[in-house]
Amino acid sequence: MPISSENNDSRVSEIHLNPVNAEKEKHDSQNNIFNEMPLEITLKIFSQLDIQSLCKASMTSKSWNSIIRNYDSLWKPHCLTVRAVCRREIDNDLKSGYSWRVTLQRNYQKSKVKSEWLSGRYSNICSPINLPEKNMCPMDAETWGEILDAELER
Repeated sequence: MPISSENNDSRVSEIHLNPVNAEKEKHDSQNNIFNEMPLEITLKIFSQLDIQSLCKASMTSKSWNSIIRNYDSLWKPHCLTVRAVCRREIDNDLKSGYSWRVTLQRNYQKSKVKSEWLSGRYSNICSPINLPEKNMCPMDAETWGEILDAELER
C-alpha cells in the first residue's frame, strides 16, 4: 500500500515531537517521584550524605533546600565530628541555643584550621606572610591558647 505524502509528513512530525515530549514527560515523572517520596525516606537518604554532598543537594531544588535547611538532625552527626577538634566551641554554641546546622556553620572552617595547627602543619612557618591566608579564619583567644600549648609541647 503506497504511503501518501500527507501521511509521511505526519509521521515525520510525530518522530520529531515525540522524543522531546517523551523526554519532558520522563523528566516530569522523575521530579514527581522525588516530590512524592515520603519525608522519612528523603531524610534517610540525606542522612547518608557527607557535608559537601548535603550542601550540594540543598542547591538542587527549593524543596530539597527546605528539607535540608529545616531538619537539624541532618547536621548533628557532622557537627559531632567537628566537635572532636572544637569541643569547647561546639559545646558553647549548643549551650547558647544555636541549632546543629548553625553550630556547624560557625565552626566547620575553624575545625579545619585548628586541626592543621594542632597537627603541626604550621610549626615551621617563621612569618605570618607564609601562612596560607585563604585557609585561615578568626579564632578566639582560648583556641589560640590551645594551639600555643600544642606548639610548646612539640
